Amino acid sequence: MFAMQLAVVALAIIVGARLSGVGLGMMGGLGLAVLTFVFGLKPTAPPIDVMLMILAVITAAAAMQTAGGLDYLVRMAERILRRNPSRVTFLGPLVTYVFTLFAGTGHVAYSVLPVIAQVARESGVRPERPLSIAVIASQQAIVASPISAATVALLGMLSGQGFELIDILKISLPATFCGCLIGAAVVNRMGRELVDDPEYRRRLDAGLVAETGAAEQARLPAGARLSVWIFLAAALAVVLVGTFPELRPAWPTAEGGSDRLSMALAIEMIMLSAAGLIVLACRVEVGRVAQGSVFQAGAAAVIAIFGIAWMGDTFFHAHMDYLSASVQGLVTQAPWLFALALFMMSVLLNSQAATVRALVPLGMGLGLPGASLIAMFPAVNGYFFIPNYPPLIAAINFDTTGTTRIGRWLLNHSFMVPGLVATWSAVAIGWLLVML
Repeated sequence: MFAMQLAVVALAIIVGARLSGVGLGMMGGLGLAVLTFVFGLKPTAPPIDVMLMILAVITAAAAMQTAGGLDYLVRMAERILRRNPSRVTFLGPLVTYVFTLFAGTGHVAYSVLPVIAQVARESGVRPERPLSIAVIASQQAIVASPISAATVALLGMLSGQGFELIDILKISLPATFCGCLIGAAVVNRMGRELVDDPEYRRRLDAGLVAETGAAEQARLPAGARLSVWIFLAAALAVVLVGTFPELRPAWPTAEGGSDRLSMALAIEMIMLSAAGLIVLACRVEVGRVAQGSVFQAGAAAVIAIFGIAWMGDTFFHAHMDYLSASVQGLVTQAPWLFALALFMMSVLLNSQAATVRALVPLGMGLGLPGASLIAMFPAVNGYFFIPNYPPLIAAINFDTTGTTRIGRWLLNHSFMVPGLVATWSAVAIGWLLVML
């Protein structure tokens, strides 16, 4: 029965991954229905708190995007890159990392990738180098962002063990940042120089590479800069109330203790308030908020988490005794095996948050310490492995020189080396920080 139910879960994940987006959540729901109505498993509670936190965050980010805040950030990034074109391989990932860190979603990289490609080509740098590590950096920063869906999901599960937001960030932020720097140093020598690349020379000779030049920029909305400051203030407020629990109000209980406002509710209130302030102060048309790319990508992530996490929780909860008896000793003695499991699951799910929701409860059930789970947190960034991640595909299309590509054998693509180096460097550094 265990094998049959595991096959149902695996099939739902594989089919959902092929459908991508909300299809992942739909297949998770279908798999859950089979487990419940056919095999009689008792469903666990759906991850309502996590989904509400994510919805609140993406609403604020989408309001900032509608107010022109993302365009304002892109222009700031373009100025930085154009002033230092020879350092684009290091500055490109730094820009996408910071964007994702404060926005909570890697999809903000879309807007800056064409700038990175153009600056690289104009300065004679092989665009594959900054583009590949910039996409990876936009993934790595997800697990370092205080408002990302993945961090919120992990916090929600570890808070019961006494961990606060700062406990996650003080490991994941330096670990992923250093991992990206190591990845940038490695890719800085990757491939031939641009002038020697045969594909680029072929495109030049065929007239397929257009002349570059700074595009004319439209006027930004009046509230663009203000929307960014409101959003950043909200992100800072989340970090502060997570770091200092005493900032959150508490109420006396009948038992004589106190009931402090949970971090989940605090995040929801702060980010919804930020969205409301942006709408009011920046005169945002509310109807356009839900039409932006940030909101649509975030909403798809919520549906994916809803179905996949609920199915995974139900399956693992039903078989926890069996799993504990079978693999607890092995995983406890070699925790990196669980990190490998996180990596492989993220390859299938294409979502850090869904991976956290699906596997971290299993790790906790197997007795892995919370600190170890935080150290392994960057391992959920494995969905560069199969080249179907949207920003990855976008980076390939933005590189008109043809140096950023998917190889003949599918897995030998431009993002494999920087992705593996950055991810496993971050995990190793995370372990070191935990030991220290």
